[in-house]
Amino acid sequence: MEKKDYKINEELAGIRLDKAVSMKDTSISRASVQRLIDEENILVNGKPTKSSYKLNLDDVVTIIKEEPKEVEIKPQDIPLDIIYEDSDILVVNKQKGLVVHPGNGNPDGTLVNAIMNKCKDSLSGIGGEIRPGIVHRIDKDTSGLLIIAKNDKAHIVLSDRLKEHEVKKTYIALVRGKLKENEATIDMPIGRSTKDRTKMAVSKNGKNAVTHIKVIERFKNYTLLEVNIETGRTHQIRVHLSQIGYPIVGDYVYSNGKNPFGVEGQMLHSQKLEFKHPITEKEMKLEAKLPEYFEKVLEELRKENSNN
Repeated sequence: MEKKDYKINEELAGIRLDKAVSMKDTSISRASVQRLIDEENILVNGKPTKSSYKLNLDDVVTIIKEEPKEVEIKPQDIPLDIIYEDSDILVVNKQKGLVVHPGNGNPDGTLVNAIMNKCKDSLSGIGGEIRPGIVHRIDKDTSGLLIIAKNDKAHIVLSDRLKEHEVKKTYIALVRGKLKENEATIDMPIGRSTKDRTKMAVSKNGKNAVTHIKVIERFKNYTLLEVNIETGRTHQIRVHLSQIGYPIVGDYVYSNGKNPFGVEGQMLHSQKLEFKHPITEKEMKLEAKLPEYFEKVLEELRKENSNN
């Protein structure tokens, strides 16, 4: 780990934190600066701060750089459910339990290993060696649609559109409890939990996070929801639904995970993606059906409803 402190002089006073760091340390790209701020590895006077914070004279900026870990990506023959593919992008329906990219504790057996096997060398390298082609991610135990960029141009365009919220993502979630409202918007900032750094939490000092929910079907003790997110914060849907008292069934991190169906991991599925193709500009509307286990749980709940 490398740690550097910079004291703000008159030249940098009044400038946004992200811009000042890029000016001070030219070895870090703008995208990496943003990532380091998001990960709370850039501090001002010892505290995590937003990118937009305007620096004061004599503020001390700390930059913490983790040493990059060399991870050799082995192509692995892991089955992929390919929903769409052309020479620029690949869209897969990720199965539950599959980690997106290699990292600590997951050196292989990931979606990236499977993609390397499928696409060989035709992947965008932007974003670091261990994440070829990955422009966004979904959690290990969330199933559903994910876009992979096959070249740098597609990667840059898609990353920008995701940042500008120009990719519409629709999820399906089964939650505990019977939601009274037919539709609702959850607007609560999310940041790293102060009690457990591995978790996220609603926090007044967090980043803006907006989730729209709509009831599809109600059961005796559960509700099936359609969820759209305006922002893409880590664990956003899981944190927001747990915060309002309707945790996702099977979510061991943001609820107690108890359920009579024996489901492990959250019942959350990325069902639809709507976006403009990064190269052809064609309107793309892609959909992935619910996993079999998810459908079986719904069948069980419908039977229970009809018996009451």
